Amino acid sequence: MAGLRALPPEARPRERLQSEGAEGISVRELLALVLRTGTRGVSALQLADRLLARFGGLRGLGQARVEELTAVEGMGIAKAAVLVAALELGRRARFVDASERPVVRCAQDAARVVRTKLEGREQEHFCVLLLNTRHEVVGVVEAARGGLNAASVCAREVFREAVRRGAHAVILAHNHPSGNPEPSPEDVRLTERLREAGALLGIVVLDHLVIGDGRFTSLRERGLGF
Repeated sequence: MAGLRALPPEARPRERLQSEGAEGISVRELLALVLRTGTRGVSALQLADRLLARFGGLRGLGQARVEELTAVEGMGIAKAAVLVAALELGRRARFVDASERPVVRCAQDAARVVRTKLEGREQEHFCVLLLNTRHEVVGVVEAARGGLNAASVCAREVFREAVRRGAHAVILAHNHPSGNPEPSPEDVRLTERLREAGALLGIVVLDHLVIGDGRFTSLRERGLGF
């Protein structure tokens, strides 16, 4: 099995991280460190390159599921699970320090938080922004994916983390793989249903965003479902 030890010193991410710091090495080197080893005939760095190419860079890789990662040659369940966990820790670290939490004052602020997670996806993903009483983002969770409609999006999953973390309000968001963010009648019905469910739980649904390619639509601003 080809690992990092087989590489020349100048290509060993661990040594470079020790000498230059984490900020001084590339994304592919950081990935190689997480992966630790490669596979037969392929180094950890080459496997990192393969992953970045397959998923279109770090953003796409950060959205990949374990089963998608294991479809890449050289990626077993153990490597995939460690990689998903490492990327998720990085996402959560953004919200650890309350002074650095994004504050949502308008739909544009909310769209800025979820765009990197939703833009360019080949299937629909439904996310929930969790907000505290100051409208700071305390978390972003995925509640559903694929073929979204009022029947497939479960209110229990939408509000599960909001209840667990004591969120004061939420903003709903999902993408249209077509790139056109025009809300459908089904989007409006789903918004109405989830607003009613939130009211029963004492959680305010502030908005529902539809994310397209480089643009978004706020259902609240359009008066749809609100």
